[in-house]
This record gives sequence, structure tokens and C-alpha cells, in this order.
Amino acid sequence: MRKLINDPAEVVADALRGLAAAHPDLRVDPDAGIVVRRDAPRSGKVGLVSGGGSGHEPLHVGFVGPGMLDAACPGEVFTSPVPDQITAATTAVDGGAGVLHVVKNYTGDVLNFQMAAELAEDEDVEVATVIVDDDVAVQDSTYTAGRRGTGGTLFVEKIAGALAEEGADLDAVAAVAREVNERTRSFGVALSPCTVPAAGRPTFELGENEMELGIGIHGEPGRERVRAGTATEIVTAALEAIDADVPLRGEQVLVMVNGMGGTPLMEQYVAFGAASAWLADHGATVARSLVGAYVTSLEMAGVMVSVCRLTPELTRLWDAPVQTPALRWGR
Repeated sequence: MRKLINDPAEVVADALRGLAAAHPDLRVDPDAGIVVRRDAPRSGKVGLVSGGGSGHEPLHVGFVGPGMLDAACPGEVFTSPVPDQITAATTAVDGGAGVLHVVKNYTGDVLNFQMAAELAEDEDVEVATVIVDDDVAVQDSTYTAGRRGTGGTLFVEKIAGALAEEGADLDAVAAVAREVNERTRSFGVALSPCTVPAAGRPTFELGENEMELGIGIHGEPGRERVRAGTATEIVTAALEAIDADVPLRGEQVLVMVNGMGGTPLMEQYVAFGAASAWLADHGATVARSLVGAYVTSLEMAGVMVSVCRLTPELTRLWDAPVQTPALRWGR
């Protein structure tokens, strides 16, 4: 195992210490496992909290700041944060208007955020929860009942965060988060496995000329294992799966081509070019785009394509200013 770490048992805490050093505009508690925007809580503002296992950076800790999340709870690698951790983050950002939990649909995350919401409500914090389940690859999988929450989580956090920044109430922020989730679909492909530091070995094996279609962000199996293909073939498989679930013809779309952690940016742009051409050929208009490693799986090579069918209001909120370590524009 070749990784740029010190001690596998301390890798998350060490990463959080580095985050704190690099971004003094955040309040980072490596021991408690909480990252909070510097000015939280803000009176009268709905707080946004998300989190999940580490190893998916910049999700979620890289998206804390004005216009997006108020706090994030990183668990151990590929492991849900614990209820006490989530509760502490929730109370830390409550400005009296309630808190929205944005939760990827993985069983551990769902259960732990549910328990945390109950604990926070015992402290008179109103909590609403939105479950993100944008993956179209498989219906049920390892760690999941129903569809998995994957790349669309970024879209939900950004757009709901923009509305919360404008002072909307909890019901409105939760409603727009659910709308984004309903209008978003994702599909991932793995070209190589990843290695969890504590395990010291790859999470799965791929043959020299194989790829996994429909992979999950923890290395969970996808739809099928097939012969490795070109960028155009990979993107076509992803978009055909998305289009079969929700037709894209005639839609204005936000498209993210997301590197899974080990994919060079050059290759991501090759993939985006293929995606743009496919969508144009199938009657969809790319209105907004994002290319980069945003929802990763440690050093996994591969790509995830996420597509959100936009409305004028969702486009406006996507364009609203955001200032976080990993996503920033408009300021």
C-alpha cells in the first residue's frame, strides 16, 4: 500500500488538521470530527448539515461555507459519522430557523442521521431531512435499500444552500432539495479499485481489461463487469442508463463529469466532450457544467456522470455565489 499518510488509524484526523491549516475561515475540530463555517450559527438562517464516510473528498468537508453547507461530519473512511457527531454539528449551526440534513441513501448514514435528528429535536432544534438517491445503476445494493446517493449530492447541497443563504424557511429549503434530487440522475464507472488505508488492500479486483459499470462510491458492485471501452463508450453507457430512467430530450441540463479520485483532468475533459456530443445528438441542451474530482472514492480511477434537469429557478440558485474550499464562484 503506497499512500501519502502517517498512520492509517489517524488519517481522517490528520486530514482535518490539514484542512484547518489550509482554510482558517472554517472551524475544524479534528477530535470531534466536525467542520463548521466560521460565522455559524447565523440568526434566522436555515442551517445545512451533511456528512458521510471520509474518502469522498471534497464531499462533504470541502463544501462548507457561504452558499452551501453550514457544517459537515466526516466519518471514518467509508463509514458513517456517529449520531453524537451529527447532533453536535446540527446544534452548532442552528440559528433558530431549523436545520436541514442532506443524507446520501446508505443505510448507516440514514439511520445515524435519523437518530441525530431525534437527539437534536430533544434540544428544541427543528430538523428536516432529505435523502439523496440519484444513482440509476442498481435498485438495491451493498449498504443500501433503494437507490444510492452519489454525485447528485453536490447539486442538492449547492442549490439548497443558495436558497438558505437568501433567508428562505426550512420548508422551502427542504422542498428545493427534494426537487433537485428528483430531477437528478447519476451513473458511475470504475476503471480501477481503491484501497482503504485501514484495510491495506483493494476493495475489489478488476482484470487488466475490465471495467465495472454502475459502481458505487465505496466500490460496491455495479450492473455488470465488461471489457474496458473508450471514453465515448463509457459515457454513452452512463447517459443511456440515465436517459432510460428519465428522458432528457428537450431538457436544459446541468451536467457534471466527476473524476472518481484517480482520473486525470485531461481524461475528464475527454469524457465531458463525449457527454456534450451525446446530449446534443439526443436533443438536450447543456446549460451548466462542472468537470473535476468532486465526489471521489479515494484513488479509484473512473468517472461518474450526473445530470440535473434544470428549471429557471434551479439555474438561478446554481449560479448564486458560493465560497467553499472546493467550490467557489460569484464573489
